[in-house]
Amino acid sequence: MKHSKKVVGIMLAIFLLAQFIGLGIIYYDHVNLQESSASNLVFLEPEVEAPVEGINMSFFFITLILIGTGIALLIIKFNLNWIWRIWFLLAVLGALTFAFAPFVGEGIAFLIALVFAIWKVFRDNFWVHTGTELFIYGGIATLVFPWFNLESVSILLILIAIYDAYAVWKSKHMITLAKSQSKAKVFAGLLVPYSLKKKKKGKRKGPPVKVRVAMLGGGDIAFPLIFAGVVMKDVGLWQSLLIPLFAMGGLAYLLWYGNEKKFYPAMPFIGVGCFVGLGVVWVIQMLI
Repeated sequence: MKHSKKVVGIMLAIFLLAQFIGLGIIYYDHVNLQESSASNLVFLEPEVEAPVEGINMSFFFITLILIGTGIALLIIKFNLNWIWRIWFLLAVLGALTFAFAPFVGEGIAFLIALVFAIWKVFRDNFWVHTGTELFIYGGIATLVFPWFNLESVSILLILIAIYDAYAVWKSKHMITLAKSQSKAKVFAGLLVPYSLKKKKKGKRKGPPVKVRVAMLGGGDIAFPLIFAGVVMKDVGLWQSLLIPLFAMGGLAYLLWYGNEKKFYPAMPFIGVGCFVGLGVVWVIQMLI
């Protein structure tokens, strides 16, 4: 087993909650507001023109990821942690603004996002980090998913799974990125420590106590959510709600059968779960 049962349970619960919160944000922004024609959030409208169309969108997206990865590796090489923090702050600020804006308007959303982004980046707090992670990926997905259809997002999921496997098992640069982000306290993803207890004041000072932490990258949450968002758009609402359950099943398989001393790419397992979920949706539709 990759982690203890308790930690695995917490991670799966947070993963699933982030998926459903993200789908809620997508639904409210791109369905309810459109149908009522009451949205004045111009920058959130799904009619934003995609850089490219169709299947090419998947390869365009992968190219952006490769460019971002290259920049991140350069930051690590030259130990430019301050750039990490600025980059992370802006990314969190943008994602949370997109997540909150459909509910409270862009101005208030920006102010709320700014508070939590600064808190997240400059204060090491499990609850703030985890709480913001629940909304960040909904903000990202609501901006990105309109660019894809079911065919192109399926190709994207396959490409991401292949890249993730290569980056973890072959080049291992994804491991380097995860460790560097964690060390700089700007990790994009879930961090579930085995203990939340802090040393009480008044006790003799000593070396910092290292606590084992379970990690799950942000992409492992964002990509299945984008996939589910496309299913909602192209297939239907209840169909999209099944995808996170099967995505979680793929992650659960990895966490249950994985070796605790090894690193694994999560997207191949989560991706398989997404496709199994889509297959189940098709079977149910044929039966009814």
